[in-house]
Amino acid sequence: MASVVQDRAGRPQKEAPLPLASLLRLANRDASLAALVAGAERTVAIAEPAQAFAVASVAAQGARHPVVVAVPSATAAARLAHEIGAWLGPSQVAFFPAWETLPFERVSPGAETMGRRLELMWRLRRLRDGASDAGAPSVIVSPVRALLQRLGPHVEDVEPVQVTGGQEVDLDGLVKDLVGLGYRREYQVEHRGELAVRGSIVDVFPSTAASPVRIDLWGDEVDRLTEFSVGDQRSVADLDQVVVFGCRELLPSAEVRQRAEALRHEEPWGIQTWDRLADGLSFDGMESWLPWLTAEGRLLVDLLPDGAKVLLVEPRRMRERAVELAEEEADLAGALAVTWGAQGRDFPRLYLPFDRLLSGTGAAVAVLPVAAEGPGTATMVTTGWSPVAAGMERLMAQLRDLSAKRYTVAVCAENDNSALRISQSLRDEGFSAPVGGELGPGVQVVAAQVDRGFICPALEMAVLAESDLTGRHRPHRVSRPRAASVATFFDDMKTGDYVVHFQHGVARFGGMVKRKIGDVERDYLM
Repeated sequence: MASVVQDRAGRPQKEAPLPLASLLRLANRDASLAALVAGAERTVAIAEPAQAFAVASVAAQGARHPVVVAVPSATAAARLAHEIGAWLGPSQVAFFPAWETLPFERVSPGAETMGRRLELMWRLRRLRDGASDAGAPSVIVSPVRALLQRLGPHVEDVEPVQVTGGQEVDLDGLVKDLVGLGYRREYQVEHRGELAVRGSIVDVFPSTAASPVRIDLWGDEVDRLTEFSVGDQRSVADLDQVVVFGCRELLPSAEVRQRAEALRHEEPWGIQTWDRLADGLSFDGMESWLPWLTAEGRLLVDLLPDGAKVLLVEPRRMRERAVELAEEEADLAGALAVTWGAQGRDFPRLYLPFDRLLSGTGAAVAVLPVAAEGPGTATMVTTGWSPVAAGMERLMAQLRDLSAKRYTVAVCAENDNSALRISQSLRDEGFSAPVGGELGPGVQVVAAQVDRGFICPALEMAVLAESDLTGRHRPHRVSRPRAASVATFFDDMKTGDYVVHFQHGVARFGGMVKRKIGDVERDYLM
């Protein structure tokens, strides 16, 4: 099984075959898991280390798509999304984040956060409308906080700006469309959500991209599309197409402006804010006023097609988290009502009650507690590996026992180098432990980033993670592009070259000189 992704130029590319994908076909050997995949079972207890395998099995073998996985916390959601990617491929899994800001906080969420939310909502809307090229992922993992967050008015209907090489584009219209998506004009693009225009060149840093994009026009035709570096503003790769999603979830649409106009009279304590919104202005923190500006209480799951499936992981913890969110928001509302002179006002809330989560969707629902909630609860029976702290001998004995029983054992390494090192260590212990290839009975090493392993007797299958061998767990963070190295920035510059200084404009590079200020000598640009 290999998933399809796009390269930097937008061309379809196949990921390398996924080493763990073949194990998903074993799911039908476990009665409880097979019933969950088929939709015949609505509650199956699954231990945390095996959750990613179970969700991937439902997505790969089941008939309902997409599969939305609700998780109690953002940390657990990020971990689970990362592990599911090891089974299905990263391109088949999307993480739907919550805003980083507090309710009523007059600060806008990050452009990347809003952009990724907008992209996913747009793709779900197109999938629901029957678009064959919707590009929706197979699995969507989200913390309950994000799923209970009220959506902006019709945000899923906002179309991204799509530009293709050779396309005829009106410069003023393009800039207007980008500003309409929430992009802010700057002298030079350095951060997501920024836009710069210099003659016939438009630079934009898409909210969902790792690098900014330069659109070079020749008249009304797109002559060149390139990705460029923030550090030196130089082009680094040609592109065939760019898709720019918005960077604000609340836009001053006619509906929003009309609602803000009515609030001038209904809620006079916020007249200054309502005036700015009614005038169609965009400003930092405007998203904090979203609950006042939409009469609908729509959630992400409301956008799902009827053929989708929702998996609730640890629903009791999710309900507890929903109660905490409601209490925190109520406390903030009470304190701010005094500050804003709005005592006695019933502020609308950003987060809806937990009971509202599934009431607006026709998707099938299943519950995945980590332990059986009663004697009748279906359970996918799994066991864990002996902790390395208890001694490597016990873990090796466990591995030998499984090998003797002809279990399929996948030893997962973080990367290819680790796989070779682990394979050699296992061979020293008497295992054949080849690297790569089709998984079958015996011990085999693969490069797949799995946090924790598990053993499933019904499937005669086991997964051993590198962390099970070393005791070290890697944190899961969203990878971000590194800043350009200042040391190499000037390597290709020669004395006498013209440059553009950030503050002083056009200048001539005079080389590097040493200057002593006080007792400290440093290198300086002349």
